[in-house]
Amino acid sequence: MLIGELSRRTGVSARLLRYYEEQGLLESRRAPNGYRHYDEESVVTVRQVRALLDAGLTTEVIRVVLPCTEGERMGIDWCAPLRALLDRELAAMDERIHGLQRSRSTLAGYLAQP
Repeated sequence: MLIGELSRRTGVSARLLRYYEEQGLLESRRAPNGYRHYDEESVVTVRQVRALLDAGLTTEVIRVVLPCTEGERMGIDWCAPLRALLDRELAAMDERIHGLQRSRSTLAGYLAQP
């Protein structure tokens, strides 16, 4: 399928699909005319990428996780390095949340002053 069809089927813009390809998250074949052609599995791959982005992962981390995913329901083949990577990502996310909570508390304190 062409990029427009993949975009239509996934709800992801052609621009983002090209970006995913640049990041090594999506593969296409090039026709002699230069058009990108995607296979049926690309629909699942794009949905997996979107789900992993929604989970707060970067494209760099997704590049590592993606080969271990299965199907649209995001089954993951857990190997020790992958679990360790995602544990680190979760800890970093928790730290960012904690920092935001501290900032919010400070700002709320300023706003509470007369």
